[in-house]
Order: sequence, then C-alpha cells, then structure tokens
Amino acid sequence: MLPSFLAALGLLFSPAASMGESASTSTALSASATLDIRIIVPPVIRVLENSHPQLLDAFVDGEASAQQRLVVLSTMKRGFCVSLQRTAPQLGTWEVQTAPQSGIQLSPATNGYRLCGTRPGRYTVLLQHRFGTSDSGANALNWPVQTDISAI
Repeated sequence: MLPSFLAALGLLFSPAASMGESASTSTALSASATLDIRIIVPPVIRVLENSHPQLLDAFVDGEASAQQRLVVLSTMKRGFCVSLQRTAPQLGTWEVQTAPQSGIQLSPATNGYRLCGTRPGRYTVLLQHRFGTSDSGANALNWPVQTDISAI
C-alpha cells in the first residue's frame, strides 16, 4: 500500500507534460518600461591638504621664503576661489608665485592674493611665498597667511 501511495503522491507533484502549453495563449501580452537614471553629484569643496611651515624662520637680509602646498577637491561647476590674506601687519612686502597650471588663476587682491580653479576637479598647487620686512633682525613669526575658500 505504501509504494502505491508514494507513486500516487509523485504523480500529483510532478508537472504535467501539457501544462506548459496550456498556459500560453494566442494573445500574448507584452510589457514595456522606461528607466530614468540620474546621477546627482552634490556640490563639494574640500581642502584635502593645506601644508606650510608653522613658523617662518628668522629673516635673512630682511627676507624670508616658504612653500605652501594646497590640495583642493571641488565638484562645483564654475569652480572655487581661495583667498590668501596677510595676517602679520609688520611684514612689508609679500609675493606669491606658482607654476602655470591648467585651470588655475593666481591674481593680486586687496591685502593678498586670489587663487581660483575654474572647473570641477582635484587641484594640487605649490605656492612659493616671499616675505620682506624693513627689520633685518626680525625673529621667527607664526605663519602669516590666512587661507579661506569659497565657491564661484
């Protein structure tokens, strides 16, 4: 009795040969869909590195120089600007130079300089600062440049 019961149970759970054909109809339905994918990049300006000496060494013949490395990541369409302003009024002259680089503009501004990146991207800029003072025996100073960043 048990083998006939198992055989009947097996037939009950086995698919019928004609079952696949009976499910299809002559009026086939079709489905269509559109998928709209948008990638939104959020506006970001991030200073990844702003390295410079903490102190300017003692002035030699009234001059001192130092290098500043600035690494900025920006997704802003129109770019960003960095404002460099002198914080030590006792310094007489101040010059900033950088190697020409695509997408970077360095220009004098009121009480400092303005460095602008004109498109999105990652920028690594080496700035060479030269400071002068009329006091030839000036001691070391804290870093005399304030760096502020803004979107264009």
